[in-house]
Amino acid sequence: MLDLRERALSGDLVNLADAELLALLVGTGSTGESVSELASDLLRGLGGLEGLARMNPHGIAARRGIGFAKATRIAAALELGRRATLAGLAERTTLLTSFDAVVEWARPRFAALDHEEVWLLALDGRNALKAARRVAQGGLHGCALSTRDILGPALRDAASAILLVHNHPSGDPRPSAEDIGMTRSLCSACEVVGIPLVDHVIVARGGASSLFEAGAFQ
Repeated sequence: MLDLRERALSGDLVNLADAELLALLVGTGSTGESVSELASDLLRGLGGLEGLARMNPHGIAARRGIGFAKATRIAAALELGRRATLAGLAERTTLLTSFDAVVEWARPRFAALDHEEVWLLALDGRNALKAARRVAQGGLHGCALSTRDILGPALRDAASAILLVHNHPSGDPRPSAEDIGMTRSLCSACEVVGIPLVDHVIVARGGASSLFEAGAFQ
């Protein structure tokens, strides 16, 4: 452990493995298990750093040898990392002019979540992001959403156009029948109020998909 701290203090953090960084956070091992072994076992049991990032503090604390004090330190570090990433992304004007640009914006935010969230992205006349709002949140298998939940905020934001983004916690980005049906209903409602729906993008650990490209707008 002392060697890891010395390496961190000397500026060698970037070369430490995930388990070594986690060991620095955890601080101490448990009965019969060193801190390095504990960190390695935790990552292995959760499927690596990505699996750890999807866990809430209670889920982390439930792992053998962790407990609530260590779990809250881990959760706080992960949240700081997320905030630093999002702050960096927010420093520049975000132009959402393509499917790839939407995916680049959405995947760091939502792909690893263990529950489903639906976000409304309000665009200006240049397809620059004016506002991003979570309009629904549910469990592993989806969430309820009406066209009013989307169009109300879009009108308040004076959006020139809108994008819809949601995640699939299952890891499979392919649209469901419900996704397609809701998108078609929203397209019709958007035509009535004069705010174009540019696309509905699904992000997941296994990739991303476009409802526009899937033909749901027809």
